[in-house]
Parts: sequence; structure tokens; C-alpha cells
Amino acid sequence: MMQMASEGELPVSSDFELIGRWLPVDDTRLLELGCGAAFTTRRLAEAFAVREIIAMEVDRIQHEKNLLIPDLPQVTFAFGGAQAIDLPDESVDAVIMLKSLHHVPVGDMDRAFTEIARVLRRGGFAYISEPVYAGAFNEILCLFNDEKSVREAAFEAIARSVATGQLELEREMHFLSTSRFTGFEEFEQRIIGATHSEFDIDDTLYEEVKARFLPHLDGEGIAEFLNPMRVDLLRKPH
Repeated sequence: MMQMASEGELPVSSDFELIGRWLPVDDTRLLELGCGAAFTTRRLAEAFAVREIIAMEVDRIQHEKNLLIPDLPQVTFAFGGAQAIDLPDESVDAVIMLKSLHHVPVGDMDRAFTEIARVLRRGGFAYISEPVYAGAFNEILCLFNDEKSVREAAFEAIARSVATGQLELEREMHFLSTSRFTGFEEFEQRIIGATHSEFDIDDTLYEEVKARFLPHLDGEGIAEFLNPMRVDLLRKPH
């Protein structure tokens, strides 16, 4: 039974570790939707013998930056969103979405799963990783970017895809991911300054966010958060 969040004690893990364990990564063609700055893309390309990773990003500014990456020959950077994938039918072995499904417009989420199912080969996997609406980091984030409704919509879209038989639920995994920031400056650059979103933050709200963040810094100026995550590993029927 699918669960949006788990009440039990969770292991600390990462999407990179779980992808290496549960997805076919040797001599395969992977599609990453919403690759961002391609941090996980790079780790996958450098750690595994993938044939190709198609790293797609809908934010034009970040995509243009990705095109300048010179040292990932097995990665093809593409511009576009999950709701309109410019690839042939049954052309990839696995699809990866890392904290990006809830950024798809809610009205396009079902279309995104239609597209994912279309481009997957039969028996291929979709690895959908989404943040759970809980934890200390989320409490800071929701001061200026409350994602409760879109995260719920993302979960419901996954459940509909499974309920209709479009994709099958292979397994659902809950874990804690680690986020680290060297001071508030890095948090501001990576989160508040992300080019895929624009936040309405005045001086008062800025100081409130900063005041909520600073107590998490340790003696070396590092803030570390353990964030509850959910992965739905889906499979296209044979």
C-alpha cells in the first residue's frame, strides 16, 4: 500500500545509493527529468558504466549552464519538461526524477506520467524521489516556499498512474537524506537564489528565514539537516 510518509524510524541514505542498488545502470540509457545543476547526473555518469544519460532541465538558465559542462561525454543535456519529452517511444531503460515531480504544473502531472510510460521500454523503471512535508529543513523552506499542496498533488499523480495500470509499483522506500550548507550564504545561494523559482521575500521575511536557519550551524559553521524522503520505484508492464 502506498504511503505519502512513513511513521517508523528511517535509515539514512541517498538517491545515488538507491539508484545504484535498484536501477539498471550498466550499458543502459537513462533519462533524468529535472536534472538541475547535474550534481547527481555527474555522480551517476562517473560511477557507473552507463551508455548514455539524457539530462533534461526545464529551467532555461540552468540548462544553458549545463551545456557548458565539458567533461561528461556520456551525458546529453536537453531542454524541456516531463510533460513533453522529445524522445521516441520505448527509447530509454529508466527514468529518474529527483525532487522534481512536484515542480511540474499540477495540471500537467498526469501528462508527465503518460510521457514517462511512453518513452520507457517495456519492463523499464521510473525512479520518482520526492521530499516528504516534514523535518527541520522543511520548516525553514515553508516560510517562503510552502510546497504542501504540490507535494500532495505529486503523490496523488503517482498513485493514479499505478491505479490505472499505466505503471506498476515495484517498491516504495522511505529514508532520510542529508543536506549540508556551509553557512547561511550557501543556503541563500542554492535555495533562495535557485533560478527555477522566484520567491517573494522582503527584508522582514529574509531576517526571519535567517534567524530560523542560524541555530542549526555547528561550531564549524556547517548546518546539516536530515530530510524525510519517499521513493516510488515504478515499472512499465511487459
